[in-house]
Amino acid sequence: MKKVALVTGGTSGLGAAISARLTSDGYQVVANYLPALEDQALEWQQASEQDGLPCAVAAADVSDATSCQLMIDMLLEEFKRVDIVVNNAGITRDATLKKMDLEQWQAVINTNLSSLYNVCKPVLESMQNNRFGRIVNISSVNAQRGQFGQTNYSAAKAGVHGFTKALAQEMARHGVTVNTISPGFINTAMVDAIPEAMRTEIIDSIPVGRVGQPEDIARAVRFLVDDNAGYITGSEISVNGGLFMH
Repeated sequence: MKKVALVTGGTSGLGAAISARLTSDGYQVVANYLPALEDQALEWQQASEQDGLPCAVAAADVSDATSCQLMIDMLLEEFKRVDIVVNNAGITRDATLKKMDLEQWQAVINTNLSSLYNVCKPVLESMQNNRFGRIVNISSVNAQRGQFGQTNYSAAKAGVHGFTKALAQEMARHGVTVNTISPGFINTAMVDAIPEAMRTEIIDSIPVGRVGQPEDIARAVRFLVDDNAGYITGSEISVNGGLFMH
């Protein structure tokens, strides 16, 4: 029986690469998308099927607990289990704290941090009953080192690893691992939006001399969700080309 993997924000950017990698390796992937982006998600699903990577999709707003509960209930009804969760969905609303309004703060905290509660809580009983589970939470290098204009994002992503360490302790005896991946600058639309001069400066500061590719993150996720990775939990893996070492 294929293990079922839910990837939030799984139809674009890093999430799409993670979904593709897990699907190609034989997992039954369910790529979550924001309900308002249904057209784009269905286009992505169709393109994936044409590439030989059939993937299910499921709508939910990860910042809304009720929406996530309904999505998980649907998955448990259809697949009877959720073995893997990759909490990848995230947004930015950059501004210095002096100029940041409450909506910018709350939107990032709710989508990037509260979403972990919203998505993980409904799957824990299933994982516990099956004595198996893999939860991978996507944080950021900017949680580790801070970033000008990103107090909301840095705070939320730092909270991701605090959540990881605490839940890892709670679930370890049930065969469930919980780990964090902290990407550096990855070749996604978010990085492409950075002005060229600034992007060049960033690349010059990366010891390996390039930005990462989404597949770099997907490979790290694949490693952590493997059946044989059961002795790794509460860990944070940095995938940043040496940009930040700790």
